[in-house]
Formats: sequence, structure tokens, C-alpha cells
Amino acid sequence: VLFRSKLFDRLSRGVKLSAAGRLFLEEARRLLHQLNEATDRAQRVARGQSGTLRVGFTENVSWRGVVPDSLRLFRDRYSDAELQLNPLPSLQQLDAVRAGRLDAGFMLNPPKPDRELDQLLVAVHRLALAAPAAHPLGKVKNLRLRDMTDARFIWFPRRESAAFYDRLMYECFRGGLKSPRIVQEALNEATILTLVAQGMGVGFVIETAQWRCPEGVAILKVTDLKLSLPLALVWRKDNLSPLLAKFVADVGSLLKRKAEREIGRAHV
Repeated sequence: VLFRSKLFDRLSRGVKLSAAGRLFLEEARRLLHQLNEATDRAQRVARGQSGTLRVGFTENVSWRGVVPDSLRLFRDRYSDAELQLNPLPSLQQLDAVRAGRLDAGFMLNPPKPDRELDQLLVAVHRLALAAPAAHPLGKVKNLRLRDMTDARFIWFPRRESAAFYDRLMYECFRGGLKSPRIVQEALNEATILTLVAQGMGVGFVIETAQWRCPEGVAILKVTDLKLSLPLALVWRKDNLSPLLAKFVADVGSLLKRKAEREIGRAHV
């Protein structure tokens, strides 16, 4: 027996809801409303209009360009979705994507594509030299690696990225900077820039540092430093999130429009 109480009271003509009946009707309407809302939310998630997208990014290349543009576009298009942003070094992003803790990540020096991962090249960055504004190297025209033999360097530890560390050392050796004078190690670019601002030395940074450069620091082009850093959006191939699929497609569209603008400027 579902109910021990009567839902209706009999009248001389017809019936009316009893107190238990009125409560039952209110609860049934509430449950039906919740069911409709849950169905709508599920449909919006399936269509990629709602849900949660977890994205990692490397801070020092995210000040301008496709990375902030893609995050802004996502926020504008999918206002009902939750966007969780995680500033992490590239290697930590890669571990998080593989483990499923992140849906995707904008990472430098991405891994070679494999059976688990897919990626989309977003940009290719060059290295530059951060130096105190009054440093003698700032007066050198066509600055080259061999001009830095006597410079005091702030360098990142090899354990942070052994492959990139070795590539940079090789490029320095090839350009005549055979033994950089390293006076201080710093774990990240923000710390390098801070120490350069304090006059402790000079340091190699990604060219995008010009967009967040501390006062008193100059970003100098090194003409023979050809080392480049690819930036890619990386995600698991088996991640079937509709939001992720839309995000990847939007990043691709931004890249296409950027390429079209650059071609247009080249023909002007």
C-alpha cells in the first residue's frame, strides 16, 4: 500500500484534496520540475553547452595570443559551463592530462604524438635575453651569443627540463658562448625576471616576457640564437567530453583566422 492517508476528501458533490493530497501534489510537482531540470542539464552537457572543462596552461606564454583568446572565446560562448584553469609547468600538465586530471593543456615542448595523446600546434616561440636596462649588452647592435662571454647569468636548473637545458647549452656552445657564467639558478621565468630586475645578472627568457617585463628590464633579441619552443594544446584521444571537442575546434578556428590575417598583411 503506497498511502495510508487519503489523498481526497469526499464532498456531497465531488471531492477535494485532503491535507495529505495537497502535500503529495506539491512534492510531485517539485520532483517533476527537478526531473525536467536534470534532463535539460544532461542534454546541455551532451551538446557541449554545459559541464566542466579543465585546462592547464604555461603562464609565461599566456599573456597574449591564442591562449588568452581561446579562454575568452570559451567564456563568451559557453556561459553555463565551468572553466577550471590550472597554471602549471608543462611536464606537470602532461602528467595531469595523461592521468585524466586535466582535459587539455597548453604546454611548451609537447611530447611527440602517441597512441594516447593528440595535439594542436598553437605557436612557436623564440628565446630572448632579459638584461637590466642599463646593462652594456643593451648597447650592442646585432647581439650575438659570443658577446655574452663575460656576462653573469641566471639559469634554470637542469632537472626542470633536461632536454631543453641540453639544447640551450649546445646552442650557446655553437654560438661561441662555450661556458656561460652561471651565478644563480631560478626555477621559473618569473624568478629570472625578478633577479634580473635586481641587477643580479642576465637570463634567457621566452620572447613573450616583453608583455610582463618588470620595470628596469630590457628584452633583447639574440640574432644567432635559433632555439625555438613550440607551444601546443594537448589532450587525450579517448577523452570524449563534448566541451573539449568544442574547445579544440574553437582553438583551431582561432589559428586559422590568425593565419589568414597574417597572409592578408603580407599581401598589403
